[in-house]
Amino acid sequence: MARSVREPNRFVGIAVDLVNTARDGQDFLVTPYELREFLIGCGEPEPVEVTIHDVLDVVELRGRLRTVFAAATEDEAAGVLNALLAESATAPYLSHHPEVGWHLHVAREGAGWAEWLAALTATGLAELIGAGGFDRIRMCAAQGCRRVLLDESRNHSQRFCCSSCATRTRVNAYRARQG
Repeated sequence: MARSVREPNRFVGIAVDLVNTARDGQDFLVTPYELREFLIGCGEPEPVEVTIHDVLDVVELRGRLRTVFAAATEDEAAGVLNALLAESATAPYLSHHPEVGWHLHVAREGAGWAEWLAALTATGLAELIGAGGFDRIRMCAAQGCRRVLLDESRNHSQRFCCSSCATRTRVNAYRARQG
């Protein structure tokens, strides 16, 4: 089954969402049902069929993508992305399906879910980094938070994944000053 490319920023969002399926000491991507729901949430049309092997492969990919967000340098991130692209991507090609029309594919025909996600997310992240956006992908700055984020603020100053992490950090800093 061929899967398509639609919006590059959407692919970075999928990478963020995928990495954040492991957070707060919990893993939200353990069963085929959870992977299926994740893929449907990414816009994949029914039917979406996954196996436990797909889950294991996607969880391995998730760990590799996390290293891109945690990378200290562009070179480090590019190395991970280039490896993912070499393993999973193909020469982009246009395909037409009656239900969606013309669209671009970046994964090999018949790719499994992990290979498709790898090609898609690596393409989006590579495009973002190539456009000078490396400083926009990062780990949440809150102590103990393992979530990642795409900073979409105008001045590239977003440090936290959510308002809860920002508030908790401010409260902890205030208490430390008081006490």
